[in-house]
Amino acid sequence: MKKVLLTGADGFLGSNIVRELLARGYLVRAFIESGKNLFTLKGLDIELVSGDILSPADVMNAAEGCNYIIHAAASTSLWPPRSEITRRVNIDGTRNIIEAALIKGSERLIHIGTANSFGFGSKSNPGDESKPYKAFRYKTDYIDSKYEAHKLVLDSVTGHGLNAVVLNPTFMLGAYDSKPSSGAMILAVAGGKVPGYTRGGRNYIYVKDAAKGVVNALEKGEKGESYILGNQNLSYREIFSLIAETIGAKKPGTYIPPALSLGLGSILTLFSKITGKAPLVSLAMARISNDEHYFTAAKARTKLDLPQTDIRTAIVNAFAWFKENNYV
Repeated sequence: MKKVLLTGADGFLGSNIVRELLARGYLVRAFIESGKNLFTLKGLDIELVSGDILSPADVMNAAEGCNYIIHAAASTSLWPPRSEITRRVNIDGTRNIIEAALIKGSERLIHIGTANSFGFGSKSNPGDESKPYKAFRYKTDYIDSKYEAHKLVLDSVTGHGLNAVVLNPTFMLGAYDSKPSSGAMILAVAGGKVPGYTRGGRNYIYVKDAAKGVVNALEKGEKGESYILGNQNLSYREIFSLIAETIGAKKPGTYIPPALSLGLGSILTLFSKITGKAPLVSLAMARISNDEHYFTAAKARTKLDLPQTDIRTAIVNAFAWFKENNYV
């Protein structure tokens, strides 16, 4: 049986990847940050190894005896927009993973990036793997550092012969979102806490589909290639309406124009710099919310057999999990 080292196994995507790996008969070694709450992994037949992604020795030890490495660990915080620890986790942590994969002779490294490492587009002309990075406009270390980590992996393919594939998920919805991260959108609609919608939109994917794409990539896909893992392009008005209809909540009906959302983001960002507390909406978040982050996953559908489950199923699955775990 093949053994897989999975970083970030306790995270939203990681928790789903673990279950997909186990369902297909892989042995799983989960590399976990010391002291983390692991309730999304409770009862699973996996090997747990605690350590620090920034410690080369810890990473090297975790990779010993593993056939594959899936690197899903990352710092995803958008506040503060410039963060040295976010850059270190996402860039130096990835560098440690690359070194371990090379030295330990990993058969394949799967690096989990973000779709925003490519240029986004409109519904009629969505972004794909050929479009150049343009999310630098948001001036956030999370997005910038994920792009730099992406390049590190591909540079190691060409420069050191690393057998690696980069997977770039869009906005994921589904179960085991313990933080919560993207699922906060569903909880906000359920609680009547969404005042309105901005002009932008995103691409969405069921997290179980993304996990299947990740595990498929262990044996499919081409060395040195990148694949966007996505599905449906929906405006914020469309996704909020879909969530409301699916869970039986009230639809947010007010359009928030760019000038208002950007002005509010600017004010709250300035206030947060004074108080030290994260803003409800930062300027970067406001800018993101007014852009169309639309992508196509045609390449992953063709090369990785990426499933395309309707987003309603993702919403139902996520909301049921939130209710079962007392988030609602």
